[in-house]
Amino acid sequence: MMDADAALVAAAAKNQPELLRFLASCGCPAASVAASAGEARRLLDQREYPLLVIAAPLPDEFGRELALYAVNATGSGVLLITASLHAAEIAAHLEPAGVAVVPSPASRQTVTQALHLLRASRQRMLSLREENRRLARRLSEMKLITRAKCALIQYSGFTEEEAHHTLERRAMDRRIPFAQAAQEVLAAYEEGAAERDGF
Repeated sequence: MMDADAALVAAAAKNQPELLRFLASCGCPAASVAASAGEARRLLDQREYPLLVIAAPLPDEFGRELALYAVNATGSGVLLITASLHAAEIAAHLEPAGVAVVPSPASRQTVTQALHLLRASRQRMLSLREENRRLARRLSEMKLITRAKCALIQYSGFTEEEAHHTLERRAMDRRIPFAQAAQEVLAAYEEGAAERDGF
């Protein structure tokens, strides 16, 4: 199981040892290390990392493109570390997309705070993602129930209230969720068995 705080670290090979020691001292161990943006993308496609730390520039690109790829294609929090000279300009471009930019050399306190903020933002994003999934499931169930009621009204001459009670009774009698009862009613109509089954 991956450490909840573990990161994918993308940095040129010569910078990796010092950067990994520094990140570990900030409470951010590395789960994987990539020596290029291309390698980092391959690793991100294989599994999800809580954090992606990019030490710019990388051998095959600066790192901006990788940062934007990660925030758009994954659930990783992204921290880009770059020379102080360019940090403000890069931050103006990347921070609106959700990338944290820290100028180098950076203090342990600055990086630790940035990592804490990224973790908190990621947790919020994961919570929102789960809530969206829950709402999508609920909407799908409501559509299914509405379709089943419409079928009962159209083909069996029920009122909306009678259709609702029919689904409710079927769910209670069979001890199944309301949406599953609706699915069974729809399946019966699709198979032409609604009349035979007494709907």
